[in-house]
Amino acid sequence: MPDIASSRAAYLLLEDGRRFDGTGLGASGTAFGEVVFNTCMTGYQEVLTDPSYTGQLVTMTYPLQGNYGVNGEDLESPTPRVGGFIVREAARRPSNWRGEEGLGEYLRRNDVSGISDIDTRALTRHIRSHGAMRGAIAASDVDPADLLDRIRAQPRMEGLDLACSAGAGERYEVPAVGDERFHVVSYDFGVKAHSPKLMAERGCRVTVLAGTVELDAVRAESPDGIFISNGPGDPAAVESALDAIRTLAAEGVPIFGICLGHQLISRAFGAETYKLPFGHHGGNHPVRHLDTDTIEITSQNHGFAVRGGEDGSIPGARDLRLTHVNLYDGTVEGVAHRTLPVFSVQYHPEAAPGPHDSRYLFDLFIERMEAAATA
Repeated sequence: MPDIASSRAAYLLLEDGRRFDGTGLGASGTAFGEVVFNTCMTGYQEVLTDPSYTGQLVTMTYPLQGNYGVNGEDLESPTPRVGGFIVREAARRPSNWRGEEGLGEYLRRNDVSGISDIDTRALTRHIRSHGAMRGAIAASDVDPADLLDRIRAQPRMEGLDLACSAGAGERYEVPAVGDERFHVVSYDFGVKAHSPKLMAERGCRVTVLAGTVELDAVRAESPDGIFISNGPGDPAAVESALDAIRTLAAEGVPIFGICLGHQLISRAFGAETYKLPFGHHGGNHPVRHLDTDTIEITSQNHGFAVRGGEDGSIPGARDLRLTHVNLYDGTVEGVAHRTLPVFSVQYHPEAAPGPHDSRYLFDLFIERMEAAATA
């Protein structure tokens, strides 16, 4: 399964003028997006296919990528969703019994432009110091002055609604594994494949509906529970589900949200969200679960966060209580409604390839539906 890297020169240009020269990887076109970094050591194909990365150029901080190739079983969505891919070194000859093609071949086949052989450590430090910023990957013969003008003309992530178009756009079902215990309706703002899979393994039939679906259409499904998925962009630009979240919660339907879903649930009950300087992207973020006083190692992928108060409150959302806190920067990582069966977390409990510390949250969702069924 050879995947010999190309020798065509390319460069990455940031909106502040910082330039990194390297070698083209994947497709040869120009790619624009917000430049962020991910600290995972494995799971590059899950990163590539995560809809939450829509509109972003993703830098992998681990130096070697593509060493085990790409297979058709570990994808989070059918095709790559990143705007572009940035690595220190792309494996020249991937080797793994599950691998079906190389990273570069996979990117070329899906028309995703990338760059390798750049100093990703310097790039990461630059983003950490100056914040995530717009950028572009281009061939070396593209005029940098013209490219910089095009970069600065790109929309900023603030105020950008990417979630409503990030999902499949049509209804589909994931059947329960074994006997069906519950029926869950998932709002699809860019849901990752592992979320319905983990619910199906727990006896749930999962119906996935577009994030813009009307409340009556959700009610027509007669759900036992509602799942609000992850997704890209600014949560403040996504208003379509807020009324439905409040209405269904008031009717006693259990609701579970992750990532963007966590932000939308929080906003539905009065909280504010804001843009983080460079976001949280990676598989090694420690989070304290306040209810149990335990630490979870989590996978994260978000550029926005729910605003928390210094006293552990959620300003503007008196009906929500803080349940999880990020130990890196103290940001809000989880909330729960004080009286209704509604809870959410900012991180990814379904994370593949891991870590798996937080999969108990799917069991908690099952418990909420069991309690609602017997109430």
